[in-house]
Amino acid sequence: MLKNNPSNLSVADIQFVSPALARFSHEVITDDLWKRDELSQRDRSIVTVAILIARNQPTELKHFIEVALDSGVTPAEVSEIITHLAFYSGWPNAMSAIAVTKDIFQQRGVSAEQLPEALPTLLPLNQEAEKQRAETVEKNVGPISPGLVKFTADPLFLDLWQRPALKPRDRSLVTVSALIASGQSAQISYHLNRAMDNGLTSAEAGEIVTQAAFYAGWPNAFSAVPVVGEVLRARLSKEG
Repeated sequence: MLKNNPSNLSVADIQFVSPALARFSHEVITDDLWKRDELSQRDRSIVTVAILIARNQPTELKHFIEVALDSGVTPAEVSEIITHLAFYSGWPNAMSAIAVTKDIFQQRGVSAEQLPEALPTLLPLNQEAEKQRAETVEKNVGPISPGLVKFTADPLFLDLWQRPALKPRDRSLVTVSALIASGQSAQISYHLNRAMDNGLTSAEAGEIVTQAAFYAGWPNAFSAVPVVGEVLRARLSKEG
């Protein structure tokens, strides 16, 4: 269950320093944001966990991993979210998340059998989409950083993105959330289109931005709006 103060601070602590913040935490976040229908509780918790890992905020992360697990996210999915964000937010951020999650898994009795295999059978690869992606990266990045081209193919898109422990939609949900949280607007368009190809709706895409405003700040949310809007308008035009 969502608390007003997911950190170790008590309500009294927050009120002592900022009565207004205590009020907003209760009235706006607990009683409004987390009860909106545009994202399920499960998806909202995934978005929030991804944002906190991307921003390396382990104090808040502990509570929201608990929320995610209580909202139907499996230990395997939590594990895979951390693995995924090592690539999109950096290994140090993933290691900070590992330190937090280890204690939670131990307390909940999570076993090794509940976690994703290191080398699972991968999902089928969309050969046409991968060919287009590889050609674009080779053209734009190859002359500058051949090593980045190599590692973007394998392990990123030929391995990580094909791992079955996260459904493609959820993997895209995690990626888009982390990009917004990090202010990486230039990368959002490709990954949001991929997310919507994987089943994310326009309403859900917009609500990710809403959730990000509270957990990554209004500037990051507003920076994402033009890119998200462009993607949604382009897709609506194609559908029309």
